[in-house]
Amino acid sequence: MPHIKVKPFDTAKLKELNNLKFHGALEGSNQELFMLEDKEVMFFDLIKRDKEYLIKPNKSAKGAQTELIKHLLNSLAKELELEILLSNTNVKAKEPKEKSIYLKSIEDFYNFKSDFKKIKLEVGFGSGRHLLYRAEQESDTLFIGIEIHTPSINQTLKHIELNGLDNVIILNYDARLLLEMLPSNILDKIYVHFPVPWDKKPHRRVISKKFVNESARVLKKGSSLELRTDSDKYYAYALEVFSLPKQSKFKVEKNIDIEVRSKYEDRWRRMNKDIYTLTFESLEESKEKLLDIDFNFNTPKNRTKFPKDSIVRDDFFVHFGRVYNSLNDDSKVVETSFGSFTMPEKKMLFISSSACRYYPTTPVKSIANFKAHNLIKEVLNG
Repeated sequence: MPHIKVKPFDTAKLKELNNLKFHGALEGSNQELFMLEDKEVMFFDLIKRDKEYLIKPNKSAKGAQTELIKHLLNSLAKELELEILLSNTNVKAKEPKEKSIYLKSIEDFYNFKSDFKKIKLEVGFGSGRHLLYRAEQESDTLFIGIEIHTPSINQTLKHIELNGLDNVIILNYDARLLLEMLPSNILDKIYVHFPVPWDKKPHRRVISKKFVNESARVLKKGSSLELRTDSDKYYAYALEVFSLPKQSKFKVEKNIDIEVRSKYEDRWRRMNKDIYTLTFESLEESKEKLLDIDFNFNTPKNRTKFPKDSIVRDDFFVHFGRVYNSLNDDSKVVETSFGSFTMPEKKMLFISSSACRYYPTTPVKSIANFKAHNLIKEVLNG
């Protein structure tokens, strides 16, 4: 991560910055926090040492563009005339590569709609072999591929761009959270091929009672979820979970041939491993799901103490981290982590006598985040 080490300076000079929004100190520590805004809002840690000060992006900046961080650090050093001892903020000569138009963010799925005749989802597409094959064969269908493994995403994006496939979009996110945001009766198929079995940690499996119920809701009447696995334990577990929802049916097949197989399936077949295919079909049209989610705050009443331990519920958590008190007024910034255990949010919570908000962006509109937000409001209001 880009950072600079500079000779000690009077940090009151930070007030001279035009784009400074917050400057605070961590009580009982040699660490300060400040916020800059240039295209994006970003927090920086300033750690004081005897012979040098370290300035680096706060962990809330995770995912931010590296070149933007470098630009802000270089501008900061120049404007305050800091004496740099060490830096890794050289800006690349060529322009950074633009984000692929096929790579979407979770916010793109708020109120999601499509002009395609059909929409199909593949969860954990790996190398992309199955996803790309299906997209080439079904040009009238929009394929959504969701994956958390970055190299697999980059590899698949390259193939999409090379082959000019305009009916595929990719998302780097947790499929369990995506499903709860999708409208009811929108998908024609869900593929879950060879998910990680998690035999020793079954709670981490993508297939669960909640996942199957959400799948039944987002699938059109008569459409199906197809699970393929080589794991005997996952197969037995899926049999139990697939039998739970009402107005649905499922079937089991073993060692069937499909049009395209992954290299892993080829390997398992050479090892004479059984491949199970479980198909879960939704038999009724679901009611529309209304998500009335916002992340607004009332003016907090209690702004002095925060729980030291994480607050854990069945399907979400809240954790308050370091608290930075403003050097200029009564405001403060609190590091917070919250929401889903599988895809937690890490935000800075700005609190003053007149306002309270999340930085650098509002949380994703998931149910876990909304439950966590309401708990955060309870804590702030005492």
